[in-house]
Amino acid sequence: MKKVFLPRGRKNEENFVIVSVNGRSYKIMKGVEVEVPECVAEVLENSRMMAEAARRYVDAVAN
Repeated sequence: MKKVFLPRGRKNEENFVIVSVNGRSYKIMKGVEVEVPECVAEVLENSRMMAEAARRYVDAVAN
């Protein structure tokens, strides 16, 4: 198990994220530190890294 923290989103966003791994779904609340299986933490980290890479790409193309 690994502890993760997802920051809260905007007012109109959901206050949770759903992650599915190998047919199992996990509902992870934002704004609260929670313990999740390692595989779920890995999916969340990969998602964060890809979003960051996409932002960098958009910034590079825009300039």
